[in-house]
Amino acid sequence: MDLTHRPRRLRRTDAIRRLCRETRLSPDALIYPIFVDETLSGVRPIPSLLGQNHYGLDSVCRAAEACLGQGVTHAILFGLPAAKDELGSSAWAEDGVIQRALRTLKERFPELYLITDVCMCEYTSHGHCGVLRDREVDNDRTLNYLARIAVSHAAAGADMVAPSDMMDGHVAALRAALDQAGLQSTAIMAYSAKYASAFYGPFRDAAGSAPAFGDRRGYQMDPHNAREALRECALDAAEGADILMVKPALSYLDVIRTCADRFEAPLCAYSVSGEYAMIKSAAAAGLLDEYRAMCETALSVFRAGADMLITYFAKELAEAIRRGDIG
Repeated sequence: MDLTHRPRRLRRTDAIRRLCRETRLSPDALIYPIFVDETLSGVRPIPSLLGQNHYGLDSVCRAAEACLGQGVTHAILFGLPAAKDELGSSAWAEDGVIQRALRTLKERFPELYLITDVCMCEYTSHGHCGVLRDREVDNDRTLNYLARIAVSHAAAGADMVAPSDMMDGHVAALRAALDQAGLQSTAIMAYSAKYASAFYGPFRDAAGSAPAFGDRRGYQMDPHNAREALRECALDAAEGADILMVKPALSYLDVIRTCADRFEAPLCAYSVSGEYAMIKSAAAAGLLDEYRAMCETALSVFRAGADMLITYFAKELAEAIRRGDIG
């Protein structure tokens, strides 16, 4: 047999593996979630999210320091207010928990790029993402309140606002309100394809945002639908979204791939609390290697086409990138 011209595979030395990687990661593409609790002094572990914490307004700078120390320069803030009401009015208050956190962080760490969650579920007494009419979310009325929240966040120092409410027309409403307030440079990251997922449980516990009745399937996407994600992304892009998002990540890698191929706008994926908790719990039970599982799942999201990733593993992934294990 003449083997002179046979195809050859690369010898898998470490140097060659790293040189020839098709998918490359950077700490700049990682976004870390930070929970700020208005009632808290200091730091409190979150039982449902092992390794994650609630931070008080007096300690939120510690979360920022930990991110920047690992080279993670982007964070998204979620607020736990001291008081809730039917309208979620503390969400747009000048002295609200997120507004105060923004001013503190921007003064101390101007290099930290701050994104804020724009939604009402953490602030309403009923736990739904908008104002209600007869126990149903009133989409159009909600838009006015979401716009007020976005403007208040941007005025307090947010670099980007991220509406996670899934109301129709929310991106257009936020863009118009921000522009009218002279905040044209504030970017919008739209939760464009946000599915009604079983993987949100630990977050809802951490944020105190579980609905008091019913569920959110009326305004979040049906997990059966992929083409709908394209329609939602197209609407948000047309309304002026700077970044589109698919959430959750691991169960929707096909949607990430399809959206990445279809749209020119940068695409974010959100590796949600349930995905994080599965890895942590399985590792704690000795069923898998947490570090390798963390790296492999993050790689899968970027390989599918995401340009950036919101993840509770952001700091650990940044370290893995520096070590050359991923990236």
